Amino acid sequence: MTRSRHLIRAVEPGSIAEEMNMEPGDEVLEINGREIQDIFDYQFLVEEEQITVLIRKKNGEEWELEIEKDEDEDLGITFENSLMDEYQSCRNRCIFCFIDQMPPGMRKTLYFKDDDSRLSFLQGNYVTLTNMSADDIRRIIRYRMEPINISFQTTNPELRCKMLNNRHAGDVLEKVRLLSDAGILMNGQIVLCKGINDGPELERSIRDLLEFLPNLKSVSVVPVGLSRFRDGLYPLEPFAREDAEAVLDQIEGWQKKLFPQWGLHFVHASDEWYLLAGRPFPEEERYDGYLQLENGVGMLRLLQTEAEEELSGRKGKICRRSASIATGELPAPYIRKLAEKTAEKYEGLDIRVYPIHNDFFGERITVSGLVTGQDLIAQLKEKKLGEELLIPANMLRAGEEIFLDDISVSQVEKELGIPVRVVDPSGQAFVKALLGEESGQNHKRRQSYEQADCGYCGET
Repeated sequence: MTRSRHLIRAVEPGSIAEEMNMEPGDEVLEINGREIQDIFDYQFLVEEEQITVLIRKKNGEEWELEIEKDEDEDLGITFENSLMDEYQSCRNRCIFCFIDQMPPGMRKTLYFKDDDSRLSFLQGNYVTLTNMSADDIRRIIRYRMEPINISFQTTNPELRCKMLNNRHAGDVLEKVRLLSDAGILMNGQIVLCKGINDGPELERSIRDLLEFLPNLKSVSVVPVGLSRFRDGLYPLEPFAREDAEAVLDQIEGWQKKLFPQWGLHFVHASDEWYLLAGRPFPEEERYDGYLQLENGVGMLRLLQTEAEEELSGRKGKICRRSASIATGELPAPYIRKLAEKTAEKYEGLDIRVYPIHNDFFGERITVSGLVTGQDLIAQLKEKKLGEELLIPANMLRAGEEIFLDDISVSQVEKELGIPVRVVDPSGQAFVKALLGEESGQNHKRRQSYEQADCGYCGET
């Protein structure tokens, strides 16, 4: 990797940058005589009322621009690389890493492992802190880069080194302590592996992490994802229903202890545990304001709450419409119930829910976010799909209409001979999609498995 140049991608109309004749393709070299490492340096330096910006024009000329502006007023620049720096790649070889379970021949960005604290702040990515230097910690504190999302896995130093395959991984609590002492807000994650960091080890991890309350606001526990591409990798087993029940008992036991003292439930189980155990989701209050929604904690509970609120405000009427929904095998029964509730209120509404078996990644992958275009086409080719096929937005690549296997939404439409509607993750959008109404929302993609905005990684 080479250090990214700070090239301007776009200039906002009517902005200071446009007034100073900055253009796409210009390069920002310095602000107030200081070189810029990344977006946080840039944002910190442009906060002042008087700044001097050194830029290099596309023709090679260097301009020094004296700018007077309001405090905190932005220049109106978008950079080619939103981070303005190379991304820090992961130094670990985690025994559970999903990227190691990708098949060959996929797009390059799917194989890049980031472990960058700046992406934790900007995009909500989880980082292990293993490649974080003392200077990195000082910058987080200086710029108040919070919340920081941290992948703990375990607080047992020896076990953490083993799980991450990194002999330097055992000092995570020392770094977290520095952040907590400075008042930096954090969220945590534990990827649970059967027989390794569950049971007594999970108990130890939760107990150790209590030290950092309330700056560590939440810890989510998510089950390891196991694809069929695990030849030569560490042997891991899937969780069964009785395992999920034990994990939930453990987590809910801690929630009952902690809430009276802290006003937080602190440790949370991702939706997969409840679906696997066949238990109802907790009441909304137990999610503490959905602190880890993007990590799959409370997504279906929120969907249900919002859908029911949307339906309660409607009188219902005849709606002669047929449509279909494609989703993962795990959430399919839950999605079907919500569709049935909607159909009860709207006479003539016919909704079919199709759980997609993940032939691409293997039968152990049951979530909707890893469904591929080829599996959709193969399994829905001869099905009754109605007027429209609905798919959740998290099936698609961030910013594009592309599935993980590079098949486009338009290709799916062509193969199935039916329009495909991409549905945002809110309950309101879900109900409106069922009824064929426009939601007026922007599709929100998850970036859990791919970093698509990078200045060094070639074709994206």
